[in-house]
Amino acid sequence: MVNPGTAMLLALLAYSTGVWAERLAGGLRPWHLAAFWVGLASDTWGTDQMFQLAAGWHLSLHALTGAIALGLMAVHAVWASVVVLRKEPQARAHFHRISLTVWAIWLVPFMTGAMMALRRRT
Repeated sequence: MVNPGTAMLLALLAYSTGVWAERLAGGLRPWHLAAFWVGLASDTWGTDQMFQLAAGWHLSLHALTGAIALGLMAVHAVWASVVVLRKEPQARAHFHRISLTVWAIWLVPFMTGAMMALRRRT
């Protein structure tokens, strides 16, 4: 089993890079899409590892926001894939309007998880 924190840090790096690079570029590029998928895969991997460590699902604010964020990341990555495949310049240019919102929502469970991990170490 890999430390879930490692997977989640990879998710943070990949997803943040994709979202902010897309934002700064002013439009969606194929490599941004790749970063979204790597972020989603890493987050899913880390979530699975945490699920195994916790021996199942336990209702909490962290678990609930994490499930919502993971779902939003999946929708975001699929939508980005459709936009890239359709090659519509206007859709690519305006896609970033939602990306930052999804990323900000995703940060909530990431930060609560990091705080929970730090609290356990003290």
